[in-house]
Amino acid sequence: MTAFLRVLAVDDEPPALDELAYLLRTDPRVARVHTAGDATEALRLLRDTDVDAVFLDIRMPGLDGMELARVLRRFARPPAIVFVTAYDDGAVDAFDLGVTDYVRKPVRTERLAESLRRVAEARVIPAQRGALARSEDDPTIPVELAGTTRMLPRSAVRWVEAQGDYARLHTADGSHLVRVPLATLAERWADAGFVRIHRSYLVQLRLIAELRLANSGYVVVVDGTELPVSRRHTRELKDRLVRAAKQDWNR
Repeated sequence: MTAFLRVLAVDDEPPALDELAYLLRTDPRVARVHTAGDATEALRLLRDTDVDAVFLDIRMPGLDGMELARVLRRFARPPAIVFVTAYDDGAVDAFDLGVTDYVRKPVRTERLAESLRRVAEARVIPAQRGALARSEDDPTIPVELAGTTRMLPRSAVRWVEAQGDYARLHTADGSHLVRVPLATLAERWADAGFVRIHRSYLVQLRLIAELRLANSGYVVVVDGTELPVSRRHTRELKDRLVRAAKQDWNR
């Protein structure tokens, strides 16, 4: 395996930064590891140094990791961004930024290797700009799966169920609980075809197989599951379905 990745590790806690840098250096894909103790130092280094990826803590004094990531996304050639954090409450903004991965502390060697694999794949794909554009059209959201944080593409989500301050994302093969309010997803995913049908449900419009009147009111059917439609959302949903059908017919 050839070492070719140049990476930058950013963390305001020296022991955590040293550990992260050590683990990165032990991976055979990594050619060079730069380190920075805060976002300001990272930006100074990046003025004169090109890197393929930035492994970045979120909670830092001054300019935090999320704000630094937004700055990096405006670079002419933005590096891949991997959040390395002890918290999962950055999920709302992380999927908006289209980060490559979201790694929970304490960092395990095999988990970091998976992140580097994703970074390496992004760097060796010839049509990199096209891949980046596709990732921006289909942002990801960090979800927990068997103790590991994975990046779930929005396109995999069929419908969403509110559970207090959390939301459960239902996919074709399971579900994932994320710390994101349903109202936030409804606002941010509206342009991607997700519609609010109830105070507790958000669905992908194109996946609605049926809208019918049941004993308790209207329901929609998505992947064979019946979901209730509240009265206040019924008229808008019918209009959206009619418009979508006309668009399909005119294609």
